[in-house]
Amino acid sequence: MNGRVDYLITEEEINLTRGPSGLGFNIVGGTDQQYVSNDSGIYVSRIKEDGAAARDGRLQEGDKILSVNGQDLKNLLHQDAVDLFRNAGYAVSLRVQHRLPVQNGPIVHRGEGEPSGIPVAMVLLPVFALTLVAVWAFVRYRKQL
Repeated sequence: MNGRVDYLITEEEINLTRGPSGLGFNIVGGTDQQYVSNDSGIYVSRIKEDGAAARDGRLQEGDKILSVNGQDLKNLLHQDAVDLFRNAGYAVSLRVQHRLPVQNGPIVHRGEGEPSGIPVAMVLLPVFALTLVAVWAFVRYRKQL
């Protein structure tokens, strides 16, 4: 176990209906302003409160948008990607890549007041049983003296 965080990568089709404030998110990236090193993809930088994306709930900050209405977003300048989103129409279909962190390492120490994950009864029951056995043995031993 090495303590590093790996990622589970999933893809999802998300259909949004443009609202009064657009699709409700901002983007970063493109061939002229890479957001991720060695990746000119388009990423969600901000989900606007009460926007179409926030109401839908599936699109998250940091998600990579692979296509808009079937049009691939590879090798686009940032402004070209922005224009593609602005001209996408009322109903917009996004192909999105999510990166979900997966813990791959030692168990993290819990803070004070956090539950340990072991029910209290599983600790107290054996202690109680051992105490009863000890009392019984003591009483039995005393009678023999």
